[in-house]
Amino acid sequence: MIRIQGVSTIQGKITNLSIQSDEETIIDGAGLTIMPAVIDPHVHFRTPGMEYKEDWRTGAKAAIRGGCTTVFDMPNTKPPTITANLLHEKKAIIDRQLNEAAIPLRYQLFFGADKHHLAEIAKTKTAAIGIKVFMGCSTGNLVIDDDESLHAVFSIAAKENMIVAVHAEDEHLIRERKATYSGENSYAAHSHLRNVEVATRAVEKAIGLARQYGTRLYILHVSSAEEIALIKAAKQEKLPVFAETTPHHLFFDTSAYGRLAGKAVVNPPLRDEKHREALFTAIHEKVIDTIGSDHAPHTLEEKAQPYGECPSGMPGIEFMLPLLLNAYHAGLITLPEVVSLTSQRAREIFAITNENDWVIVDLNKKAKVSSTQSKCGWTPYQDLMLQGWPVYTVLKNTCYKLFV
Repeated sequence: MIRIQGVSTIQGKITNLSIQSDEETIIDGAGLTIMPAVIDPHVHFRTPGMEYKEDWRTGAKAAIRGGCTTVFDMPNTKPPTITANLLHEKKAIIDRQLNEAAIPLRYQLFFGADKHHLAEIAKTKTAAIGIKVFMGCSTGNLVIDDDESLHAVFSIAAKENMIVAVHAEDEHLIRERKATYSGENSYAAHSHLRNVEVATRAVEKAIGLARQYGTRLYILHVSSAEEIALIKAAKQEKLPVFAETTPHHLFFDTSAYGRLAGKAVVNPPLRDEKHREALFTAIHEKVIDTIGSDHAPHTLEEKAQPYGECPSGMPGIEFMLPLLLNAYHAGLITLPEVVSLTSQRAREIFAITNENDWVIVDLNKKAKVSSTQSKCGWTPYQDLMLQGWPVYTVLKNTCYKLFV
């Protein structure tokens, strides 16, 4: 039995909690706060094919340290997850790696939409959490940039009652802007080349398809005020449209290029500070539903390459919750909003069973980010002083004592 004694809920009520377990553990919860464990609906654990960046052994350790017990992994691997057989093979690899790590992390997989394998979508209805559509290129070559294929995906998804998760950047506009760009070839140029219009044009198209077919639409890594306005209007129209943001879009802006250089290159790119403010407002107004880390590790050597060769993405799962708890202390977000973003809304949108998983946090603990469990070996949040850290994660009736 795991016995948690005298712990506080986010409403400030002191309670005791007993969880059936083979282990006998007593946790003194005095001064600690208990919350539902984190669901991260957007990770890239790089398996199969890119395990030198991350795998499920190291990814699971990073997840647990961040108070996360459930992840949704993306399909842009090598090979990409674009057939039912590849999806089943990927699950077998993941199960083996988690068994080796002795961490029974809960997970779901997105199926990759590919214009040459559209007939495979229906085969994955019960095996995948949803369909991932890259409307613009990112890591890997999964992209659907023609209207005929986009219509087909949204139509199939509606028929099979599957949710479509979109990386909403317009590939044609990206190419146009790159072809006519004559400015400095710097990391900061990334935010110019893939500007807000690149995102809004794709978001507008995706919402139009959701309206036409009645498809449930999950818009990934929302980064700008203009996207928020489109999503807010869609919600007011009662369309089944949901929105995710990321920790790096909430806590970084274009000024980060000066400090992080290539480490700050992500898709969609970092925006000006005003967009960060708009994202917090959208959280308060319930326009933003969830937060996903978009945990996308690359090696330091890869991120040090010149712009154009430097891949997009940064690791984030480990420090997403501490960043939000620190934002709570700064008055930017409430604890109920943190719970809604990190678990409640994901359960509702994706119909995830409410498991008895918990994270116990010390809201008063202050510590610098000083190490990472990710295989890539670095974090963009290095040396940030944060207040509010997970100290225990409870997953499948096992209690993991954490370190900071």
